[in-house]
Amino acid sequence: MKYEKIAQLKSVETFRQRLQTLGISLPCDDQILTAEAGSPLAEPVKWGNLTAGNRWTIHPMEGWDANHDGSPTELTLRRWHNFGLSGAKMIWGGEAAAVQPDGRANPRQTMAIDSNIDGLAQLRGAALNAHHEAFGSTDDLIIGLQLTHSGRFCRPSPDNQLRPRIAYHHPLLDPKFHIEPGDDSVVWTDDEIEGLIDSYVNAARLAREVGYQFVDVKACHGYLLHEFLGARLRPGKFGGDFEGRTRVLKTIIQRVKSELPGIEVGVRLSAFDFVPYQQGDAVGQPMDFTGCLPYQCGFGSSPDNPLEIDLTEPIRLIRELGELGVIGVNISCGSPYYNPHIQRPAIFPPSDGYQPPEDPLVGVARMIDVARQCKEAAPDVTMVATGFTYLQDYLPHVAQAVVREGWVDSVGLGRMVLSFPDLPAATLLEGEMKRKKVCRTFSDCTTAPRNGMVSGCYPLDPFYKDRDEAKKMRELKKAQVPTGA
Repeated sequence: MKYEKIAQLKSVETFRQRLQTLGISLPCDDQILTAEAGSPLAEPVKWGNLTAGNRWTIHPMEGWDANHDGSPTELTLRRWHNFGLSGAKMIWGGEAAAVQPDGRANPRQTMAIDSNIDGLAQLRGAALNAHHEAFGSTDDLIIGLQLTHSGRFCRPSPDNQLRPRIAYHHPLLDPKFHIEPGDDSVVWTDDEIEGLIDSYVNAARLAREVGYQFVDVKACHGYLLHEFLGARLRPGKFGGDFEGRTRVLKTIIQRVKSELPGIEVGVRLSAFDFVPYQQGDAVGQPMDFTGCLPYQCGFGSSPDNPLEIDLTEPIRLIRELGELGVIGVNISCGSPYYNPHIQRPAIFPPSDGYQPPEDPLVGVARMIDVARQCKEAAPDVTMVATGFTYLQDYLPHVAQAVVREGWVDSVGLGRMVLSFPDLPAATLLEGEMKRKKVCRTFSDCTTAPRNGMVSGCYPLDPFYKDRDEAKKMRELKKAQVPTGA
């Protein structure tokens, strides 16, 4: 199925008309406002006891480019340097750092472990120094470190083979990722979870020691702490009812807050999820879930129809996170591994993906509206919205409007900063989008790591265009035949 490309919409008015055709209600300004002209994105925002100088946030991204011991390479440091140059005043975790070696999503993922404390310091230093050089001060800049365990999607060894550690056996994800339903050796025991919580607390201690202002306890995208949120099928104290399923996440937060004064905590949260998808005859389609009803594996989805959003539990959790003293919640959804069209709207799928079953603008609007609903229900919790990259040339027009109207407190950028790292500065200082740098969601930054290469913007970043991997990417895309995600 073909959808009208954003790049073909030559004006704000034609963009609005496209939204109207799709039945999407999304505020959109007529022009990009600079800070001097009163952009809402230029206003400071409170994150707990911290204050960021503007409303732009940089999302954490895995580059598949650290050393095998978790220490940064020049590529890793270059990315963090660009985060500092971006002009955004909130760098939300920067990088997903595994709290244990077995928890890496790829064998070259950064790790927040004792042996890599110098590497963690280098990452923060790269962003901090670049920001100071570009803008003269870092007084209103916040830098955090995202802490993670990849759970079902662990690939920690150089052979890049899946070595899952799961919260429970999932009736659809187990067969999709070739996990034997009777193999309990891959399921975490309660005692192992207690040790994992210790690893999170130790990782936060390392982050505090080298100067990060907060840690993000990652609970999104199908990774372990997100999986626990839907673990109704898991017995014992870390599964079953809402209290059990949220216990790991809340225990980590409580321990960091009580044992490590001086460092704050945030949470990136998949606020809704759908069932896994696979490539159908023409577009992606949900796996058959009729034998799984009522659906016991979702968080933020309806048990009667897991293709419908139910925010009852996510809103309850967000309110409780606020009561625990988190500085903010970064709203995302779903997983890039099993339903990427809702989590990362794009017109071009990655090599292991499927053709999108809806215009990606529908997915963008869904994500932003969920963030709006969460903010409305928990107004005292500072909130970041996700999903803006596919808006492309009109990203700042929508970003300004949703902040002005109080839908969210901050606008997050992910893939866009790989091609256009200085977007926040360019818009706030110059009031423009540099069209040649705008991400067109070709998904090369995902296809590359799916095929064992470092992540980067091969089509638009001159640095990556000149790498050997760029040729491999072109050859791969020529031969690409979409399969199940």
